[in-house]
Amino acid sequence: MSGDELKTQQTMKIFPSVLVYLGLISALLACISLVKPLKFLGITNRARAAVVLGGAMLLAGVGFHWPAKETRIAEPQTELDHFTPVWQFGEFHSSRVAASCDRAYAAIKAVRADEILLFHTLTWIRRFGRPGPESILNPSERLPLLEVATRTSFVLLAERAGREIVVGTDVATPPGFRLGRPPVPQDFKAAHAPGFAIAAMNFLVSDDGPGACLVTTETRVYATDASTRRKFGYYWRVIYPGSALIRVMWLRAIKRRAEGAGQ
Repeated sequence: MSGDELKTQQTMKIFPSVLVYLGLISALLACISLVKPLKFLGITNRARAAVVLGGAMLLAGVGFHWPAKETRIAEPQTELDHFTPVWQFGEFHSSRVAASCDRAYAAIKAVRADEILLFHTLTWIRRFGRPGPESILNPSERLPLLEVATRTSFVLLAERAGREIVVGTDVATPPGFRLGRPPVPQDFKAAHAPGFAIAAMNFLVSDDGPGACLVTTETRVYATDASTRRKFGYYWRVIYPGSALIRVMWLRAIKRRAEGAGQ
């Protein structure tokens, strides 16, 4: 699948989240108008506020229950393709970097959380302000973010030095599931039983002309059954905008470091 096809797919996949947030924001305004109508928004009385509230909840419901289309790779071309050839939820972002592939790849592995604009704010919101143990949502300031990820909840799935790195984690498991040992890459390929949702993320570097390269990052989530897919879908519709913003800011931090403006 080409970068252009992934971008088109990405645009289509943001649509359900747009519906959810439009619905939730409209519902909030409607609730306020049930107490005191917001006439400047055209909600002139409580009866109209009730109608708006009903429509807003319907809109959010459509977004939450939007079908998650399955995407399948016909012929694997990247390490990510080998680990998640099928997925229902995903995002893709890219950035052109005025530096060699080697410098860009070194920057990918070196960037810390404090170099990524809004990272701490968005992850604080994601964990509801709770401190918690060290993780990718609560990383050390001293260590590269990818190192924190693979030391805590993520597994290094594959690495082709100077080209691609892939990490993965379980985002949902069946009730009572215990692996009994640290997970290994093969566990991700073998996760097909109901109740699992596995996520994999890569950074990929490719040549883009003299003195430049293209850095892309893609996240894929594969849910193994309809119930897990539905439940994860509710969560994904809410976190997607923040997740996408983190990825964009992450790529900008990589670009700054690779081009010599990073720390």
